[in-house]
Amino acid sequence: MSEVMTAPARTMNGTGKTVLEVRDISKSFGGVHAVRGVTFDVREGEILGLIGPNGSGKSTLFNCILGQLTPTTGEVRVGGASVTGLRPSQLNRLGIGRTFQLLQVFPQLTVRENLILAGQEHEGSRLKRLFGPRDAGLTANAERMIDFFRLGHLSDEKAGGLSYGQQKLLDCAMAFMAGPKLVLLDEPAGGVNLTMLGNLKERLQAINKETGATFVVIEHNMEFVMSLCTRIIVLAEGKVIAEGHPDTIRKDPKVIEAYLGH
Repeated sequence: MSEVMTAPARTMNGTGKTVLEVRDISKSFGGVHAVRGVTFDVREGEILGLIGPNGSGKSTLFNCILGQLTPTTGEVRVGGASVTGLRPSQLNRLGIGRTFQLLQVFPQLTVRENLILAGQEHEGSRLKRLFGPRDAGLTANAERMIDFFRLGHLSDEKAGGLSYGQQKLLDCAMAFMAGPKLVLLDEPAGGVNLTMLGNLKERLQAINKETGATFVVIEHNMEFVMSLCTRIIVLAEGKVIAEGHPDTIRKDPKVIEAYLGH
């Protein structure tokens, strides 16, 4: 798996350099304050969970970070440079990947073709992609991702014929295809059965351990996020109410109250 991305194989716990800085991000829609002054960092090699009850502002915050929304106030920095207001395609080329609550696979393309297409967004200029090899030289890397995410028996199947859980695995593989600096995963466990969920968690932990991949996870499945993430941030009513190790978050009275109150 260490060949899939250029980062050397190592076990990471989020003690490296800062990859993402979120500084005092707020977002209002008219008189509704969806996000209120959220600040946090994501460190290289970390698996950060972002949780909170419904309506806590998680998705709005994600979309402010990723360019789907422009924050009312605040700044987002990647590698020390401000990226606030950049379009998702621009962030993608800077090495910021994401998945969505709604799957973004192309149903009429095979698993392999989906991965190649995902990787092409990072491969040089439009001119190079236009006149270069049809697969942009990505077939070998796609095969490695297929092998790593254990999709080999499905590589020539059209994505639309896969089960929902298999499509989720493919969606995650696509997000990691180009070796991004950071991936934001939006509800990766949603709608996935227990067996496939275990496979997904194991693969995400493996890609973190073996390549130092850094990612942030929004998730409603508490068991999944608590067992996957190395640090968790809890939002309620648009604000950070707790941050720390999963074991600490489980017992935090503010967190318990926020969830019981919803």
